[in-house]
Amino acid sequence: MRDSGYDMYYSGKWHVSSVETPRDRGWDMSSGSAAVRDNSDRYYHTPPDMREWSQYQRLQSGSPDRVRGEGEILRPGYPLYTHYGKHEDLFRDQKVVSDAVEALRRRKGSADKPWCHFVGTLGPHDPYFAPQRFVDMYDLDDIELPASFGDLMDDKPGLYRRLRGRFDQLSEREHREAIRHYLAFCSYQDYLFGQVLDALEESGQADNTLVLYISDHGDYVAEHGLWCKGLPCFRGAYHIPVAMRWPIGMEGPGRTVDAFVSLADFAPTFLELAGAPVDGKMAGMSLAPFLFGKTPDSWRDAVFTQSNGNELYGIQRSVMTKEWKFVYNGFDFDELYDLRSDPDETRNLASNPRCMEVIRQLSRKLWQFAYDTNDVCVNSYIATALATYGPGEAFA
Repeated sequence: MRDSGYDMYYSGKWHVSSVETPRDRGWDMSSGSAAVRDNSDRYYHTPPDMREWSQYQRLQSGSPDRVRGEGEILRPGYPLYTHYGKHEDLFRDQKVVSDAVEALRRRKGSADKPWCHFVGTLGPHDPYFAPQRFVDMYDLDDIELPASFGDLMDDKPGLYRRLRGRFDQLSEREHREAIRHYLAFCSYQDYLFGQVLDALEESGQADNTLVLYISDHGDYVAEHGLWCKGLPCFRGAYHIPVAMRWPIGMEGPGRTVDAFVSLADFAPTFLELAGAPVDGKMAGMSLAPFLFGKTPDSWRDAVFTQSNGNELYGIQRSVMTKEWKFVYNGFDFDELYDLRSDPDETRNLASNPRCMEVIRQLSRKLWQFAYDTNDVCVNSYIATALATYGPGEAFA
């Protein structure tokens, strides 16, 4: 987009690389550079040498004589973790938004050159700390646990249960309190987003600016007794909201599009709308037809996920249609859910002999996608080629 004449601005979270900055990828960091640096320091650092881990003894949360406090999860040898609480701005998201607002104000009345601005706040990420006034918006008595909360996951991979074991320290009331704080954190993000929209209106460029409000991932929010995000391939971590606005460009605003959309679709969308060339093959497809009120003839009928683990390594690939979800777990047994009768993904049917043909058909889709995207998880070695139906099924 920069090569096509766009000014590129970046504010906030940088989760692309620990060795490159936004500037290395074509962004102007004159706005929000401090926020980029602060957040990068928080997330990207050299792991401590084992000899330095003695510092954790001073922060240790799991000594035998310690009594667990409100919202705390004890982890011997690790720093104290508190799952939720009140804080005016734990991740300094207001700073990120203020930088973006200032950049928008500087562009007021200057619409002669196209621009793109990424505003990356960290919230509503765990731990869930929100300003008190947003927590007060929600009554604890109104908070209900998700339908899958009681799923002990006995029919699911062991790592899922191991992760749940951390959060089982919390009482049901604490889980509900955590949901309350998560919702408050989301409302705080809406408040910050409103500041960006107000500044865009003040700049006089709101009508001809495509605005995208989106998250990079979801959160389990007590589904299956889990929180945060990780290897468990449940919808909560992957199914994220998307809201788009473009007053003079979008046809029929107010519509809800019921189609399989991927985060990978936004790159080709932006390039098409900007009139910029697409170099090479992309995994995503442009959403421009949907914005103009059309439905493409050949849109996808399934959506795929890929993971090599969330720092705990584990090869995992999944395919989801409107009827089924199949998860290939190279590190453990697979998962299959009938989304029509079990939308909360509580009953794993992967070992049901009557479902073998469904698994085979979904495996074909999975391996075809792997082939199309040059996935590197395919290996025929006897000790690692453990899928029920291997890649050859894609070409059967």
